[in-house]
Amino acid sequence: MAPTAILARQHLENYKKILNKFNIKCELLVSGLKKKEKEQILENLQTGETNIIIGTHALLEESVIFKNLGLVITDEQHRFGVKQRSKINNKGENPDVLVMTATPIPRTLALILYGDLDISIIDELPPNRKKIDTYAVTKDMEERINAFVKKHLEEGRQCYIVCPLVEETEEIEAKAVLEVYEKYKNVFKEYKVEYLHGKMKPKEKDSIMEKFKNGEIQVLISTTVIEVGVDVPNSNIMIVENAERFGLATLHQLRGRVGRGEYKSYCILKYEGKGKNTKERMKVMTSTNDGFVISEKDLELRGSGEFFGTKQHRTSRI
Repeated sequence: MAPTAILARQHLENYKKILNKFNIKCELLVSGLKKKEKEQILENLQTGETNIIIGTHALLEESVIFKNLGLVITDEQHRFGVKQRSKINNKGENPDVLVMTATPIPRTLALILYGDLDISIIDELPPNRKKIDTYAVTKDMEERINAFVKKHLEEGRQCYIVCPLVEETEEIEAKAVLEVYEKYKNVFKEYKVEYLHGKMKPKEKDSIMEKFKNGEIQVLISTTVIEVGVDVPNSNIMIVENAERFGLATLHQLRGRVGRGEYKSYCILKYEGKGKNTKERMKVMTSTNDGFVISEKDLELRGSGEFFGTKQHRTSRI
């Protein structure tokens, strides 16, 4: 189970490459499938003809029935609620459960420390990956940053720019993206600049991501919809506007969108405010790439959430 259709499709491609030769059948279940196609997938699942199903929240629907569910893997587990994760597990009789994340949320970290989760840590980068340099900067560095980005675009690289987090509605968030898009469209006018936000139709989102992946778009302005599930080795700069509005786990996830290829990569956190909490969080992000160190700090700042309830974090008192 993965949080986005883009990521689910990426997993399906990788699984098929490995497992097709062993006659192991993998299928995809996401929203937006044609009725007939979906019915066939659900039937194959119930009869056991499908060995591995990869999907999004669509896997949680009542109509999804497994013949004999033995293993549940949740990727980017911090993106799913407590109830959602237990709902998928309950579709089998005590299946084995594997949860994966680059940044454990505070509640997960607390369960590892005091609960019943066994843990495996991958503490090294995949082959050919380089460490990502992270810088926290204020508004007065904007011109220098734009010149830095242009230099890399000239060399053929690509760049993500993530918009400030707007919590009210997707509509307001879409408006924020369009404002930032208008600004950068002029700054990088010699390059193809495009935008992405949660209010767009899935087909539209997938089309833009595909173009970015193929190098047809050089600068992508987006909300955190690109936090997971995007693998673009040519993109080597991640800029986060108003980074002080994002949680540490989200910043770490966003940073992980670059540094996926052979090129030296950079994450630039633009922040406002001089509060102690803001400075401390920026310091954590610039001093470590270790997801566990970051989540420990998150645990310290946000609290662990409820062990026996469903809240994933407490409201910070700081």
